[in-house]
Amino acid sequence: MRLVGRHAELTSIEQQLDQARAGHSAVLTVRGEAGIGKTELLRHARDVAEAAGMQVTSSVGSESETQFAFAGLHQLCAPLLARAGSLPAPQQSALGVAFGLDEGAAPDRFLVGLATLNLLAEAAEEKPLVCLVDDAQWLDQASAQVLAFVARRMQAERVVLLFAVREPGGDAQPFIGLPEMRVARLTDRDARQVLSAAMGAPVDDGVRDRIVAEARGNPLALMELPGSVQPAALAGGFATPHAQDIPRRLEESFSRRSKNLPAETQLLLLTAAAEPTGDPALLWRAADQLGIAREAVAPAEDAALLELGTRVRFRHPLVRSAIYAAATPSDRRRAHHALAAATDPQVDPDRHAWHRAQSVMSTDEEAALQLERAAGRAQARGGVAAAAAFLQRAAELTPEPEDRARRALRAAALKQEAGAWDAALQLLAVAESRPLAPLQDAQVKLVRAQIAFHRSLGRDVPAVMLEAATALAPLDAGMARGAYLHALNAAIIIGPQDGRGFREVAEAALAAPAAPVPPRPLDLLLDGLARTYTQGIESGVPELRRALEAFRADVSRATSVNVSESQLWWFASRTAMVLFDDDLVEVLTSRNVRLARDSGAIFALPAALLIRSMALVLAGELSQADELAAEQAAITQAIGGTPLRLDRLMLAAWRGREAETVALHADIAAQTTGRPGGTEAMLANYILSVLHNGLGDYPAASKAAAQACESRELGHSSMALPELVEAAARAGDLELATDALDQLDERARASGTEWALGLTARSRALTSNGAEAEEHYREAIARLARSRMTAHLARTHLVYGEWLRREERRKDAREQLRTAHQMLSDMGAEAFATRAARELRATGERPRKRTAHPVDALTAQELQIARQVATGATSREVATHLFLSPRTVEAHLRSIFRKLEISSRRQLREMPLT
Repeated sequence: MRLVGRHAELTSIEQQLDQARAGHSAVLTVRGEAGIGKTELLRHARDVAEAAGMQVTSSVGSESETQFAFAGLHQLCAPLLARAGSLPAPQQSALGVAFGLDEGAAPDRFLVGLATLNLLAEAAEEKPLVCLVDDAQWLDQASAQVLAFVARRMQAERVVLLFAVREPGGDAQPFIGLPEMRVARLTDRDARQVLSAAMGAPVDDGVRDRIVAEARGNPLALMELPGSVQPAALAGGFATPHAQDIPRRLEESFSRRSKNLPAETQLLLLTAAAEPTGDPALLWRAADQLGIAREAVAPAEDAALLELGTRVRFRHPLVRSAIYAAATPSDRRRAHHALAAATDPQVDPDRHAWHRAQSVMSTDEEAALQLERAAGRAQARGGVAAAAAFLQRAAELTPEPEDRARRALRAAALKQEAGAWDAALQLLAVAESRPLAPLQDAQVKLVRAQIAFHRSLGRDVPAVMLEAATALAPLDAGMARGAYLHALNAAIIIGPQDGRGFREVAEAALAAPAAPVPPRPLDLLLDGLARTYTQGIESGVPELRRALEAFRADVSRATSVNVSESQLWWFASRTAMVLFDDDLVEVLTSRNVRLARDSGAIFALPAALLIRSMALVLAGELSQADELAAEQAAITQAIGGTPLRLDRLMLAAWRGREAETVALHADIAAQTTGRPGGTEAMLANYILSVLHNGLGDYPAASKAAAQACESRELGHSSMALPELVEAAARAGDLELATDALDQLDERARASGTEWALGLTARSRALTSNGAEAEEHYREAIARLARSRMTAHLARTHLVYGEWLRREERRKDAREQLRTAHQMLSDMGAEAFATRAARELRATGERPRKRTAHPVDALTAQELQIARQVATGATSREVATHLFLSPRTVEAHLRSIFRKLEISSRRQLREMPLT
């Protein structure tokens, strides 16, 4: 029977299934209040899919299941795991460890996501696959994040993902932004039709209207509420509607229905509700523990509350929650005790530990210890949120105050890592409820500082983090040095505030415990930065270069990188830019991206892609930079991260796209209100100065570059100083230009690289006259030609040509301007190229138009795929590299071949893709 009043919703779902049959993927989040019909819509999808010969797999979220990492994902993927052998070994291992089937190091959550994406794609090769996830708001955090990631990366896999999400209730954050369909309440007309079918007999119009009003268009309420009311009430009229929401009323209805059943049946229902895996054998083992006979299930089935077949299924997810919520605490403990006894601790130690913990009335050290061990196993599988939940419950059960504080502190650290900051703060309060050992007290400070950094980037964060580092110094030297470095990083990112600025943090870091022998790259970087910010760049450069060379040589990170390590790589890459060391910039930024890709550390990948993209812009590779920026944006969206815009801003500025640059800059300025001296705001000002220099608006460029240099933090001003010299010199402010040149010269002499010395020579030329200026221009071109920074070389040809034209040396000017125009046009730096074209026309020469290339028709992602395929990479290798499925790569290849008018990979290898 077709659902009443749901024509549009059913049509939409059927369209998703049609897409899969046509060779495309589809994703839809079905949102609505409890009882509105989401489960019925998913059931309809199952019926239609199975009738069409499609494969169907499903999972149901459960509140009691949120502590088990990857539980919901395992439920969805279990029928498909026979195909896991076709996945690349790292992906097989990631799934095996995540599902507790294999031993191994904790996999990156989104390597599990890539493995899941490819597993679904492999299954869909045989016939289209439909994945149904009901009550997705109650999935465990790991499963929800992985499935949301998979949903955002699917394109051509013949897979349909349908999520049903209850609103309000539960955590549906990972699914925000996916295509969605909101299920509205029924109209009164449709509601009356549903009610008539539910009543099965005529009913007084007045009574009918009251029921319709009470149900408020909720289909499940229309079917359930009449059955919960005495016949006399139906005859005489309904009571006045209560001001309760529909889910509460429905749960009360289910609860009342279950309480009319025999006591044995009620206990069996409660036991089934407490164990959501749906394993009938486990349920009957627990029933045996409780002395419940097999016949006890019949009344529950007759009441349409439970179906018992190959799996245990409740009629509706609300039945489970209603039965569990209505049970007495003692009955819940009885059910969990029976389930613990029925669960083999050797086969499933985590569930055994969890059920035992729920069966305990007060404190119990043995139960707490079992949960602590379960937390260790969960963390080893990459389930940080699950590990935190186990430890939180363990702390509640711990009788000894010292052990309770220790477990609460560890749980808080894991909650912080999982992004559950409010819960982490509550656990810290538990840990602090008794006097702590000095090391624990320092760890509490560190966790608080980390929460403050991630949550608000508040002005007091560097001071709080520095306080934690200082407290750790005499207790744990290694942890303290890491805390000092992260405090310095926080001060640089946030900028100088009323709290500690980067100079103050650097001064404190000089007193950090001595580095271990041999020192880690982290230790060398801390010492170099501390010396640089306290004693000047000339003093600090040798140590900084030693630190960066240690990162270059550190092969221990050749196979893996996590988020914390990636922050260090980002810091190291940024420091290489401070030193104007283009070789180290190339090595460190490219390796950071490669390590994040190879290890599947997708949380770390966006920041790595961003700084690599910015480095490629300076190297004149704007097309490749665009590919990485597009990938960064797609992956950030896929993992639900905070949008990163600096790479897009830099590309727009160098391309001379004024409206886009100004809009992006305004967005960043609005987001960084309160920390105007921080990294993002200052780099945005530097990039804005590039735009205005390209457009020839030198007063605006001078203002933006000067703002970027205001903090005197090396990273911001090192990039902005050459822009400030050019803008100020062209705006006629020679004093400002000379002051900026002096700062740049000091850093260039300390660096000694061709990039640094070339920029200084160009800047000196811009502030000189006559033969001296020409000498400096020629030196700048010679030095920059020996560096990787082709964009600055092209701009140097431009300013030299402009100077030559003003000197009325038209022939010499044409040569420089012609070179500049071609280089800038080819790399896509349109504003600077327009400047060169304008100057060329002033010398009497018409600039050559850029020849269109076939690759101009490709999207950034298509160009990225084309480049990798042209190197000989297989579709599977490209898919792994870009966190896509091979089928999606093949679909892009077909589009690439069509646009380039070729038909083979061999022809692609022969095409110029720059």
